Amino acid sequence: MKIVNLSKQNSIINQYLAEIRDADYQQNRLLFRNNIMRIGELMAYEISKTLVYEPHDIQTPLGIAKVNQPANKIILGTIFRAGLPFHQGFLNIFDKAGAAFVSAYRQFTDSKKTEISVHVDYLAAPELNDTTLIIADPMLATGESMEVGYRAFLTRGKPKTVHLASVIGTKQGLQYLQKVMPYDNITIWCAAVDPKLNIHKYIVPGLGDAGDLCFGDKL
Repeated sequence: MKIVNLSKQNSIINQYLAEIRDADYQQNRLLFRNNIMRIGELMAYEISKTLVYEPHDIQTPLGIAKVNQPANKIILGTIFRAGLPFHQGFLNIFDKAGAAFVSAYRQFTDSKKTEISVHVDYLAAPELNDTTLIIADPMLATGESMEVGYRAFLTRGKPKTVHLASVIGTKQGLQYLQKVMPYDNITIWCAAVDPKLNIHKYIVPGLGDAGDLCFGDKL
């Protein structure tokens, strides 16, 4: 498993990330969602550099142009609900990609809200055999939601390559995924990696609950 932390290289992603972390900026859900989407677009561009390309002859009004285009069959997998704006960013770039959706949600299992379990109750996906699967989930906290989502998608086939994309990850979450998914065909992409989780398993400093900030409080 390979890990790419995009914050180690300066890019405009840092500006969008700074804005969505800002508690005042977060008051405007539209701006927050748009920046999540833009980070998805830029991360998709970085992932596009890893794809396999083959030449195509393109008829222009004046002749034939040879253009290298991706040969990969791309499927964009998304974890509801926080993943939707992030997914849209990827879809804006990989506009010919198929789509897969899973609802993986966390529940606290103790009264102090310090222990969680992750559940799946919805899955819609095409066949994934020999595809390039990109799973977009903006917050990689413990890593359990990403793992559960990934294993749910595997019931639809075995992808050739897998990219796990998050806006913010944690060292703990990355270590967990390296342990439970030690496969050479998987790359994890993060716009930033934060140092820790609090007792409620939220990323610190993080940005809060991405789903709530995108769409409002949940029951």
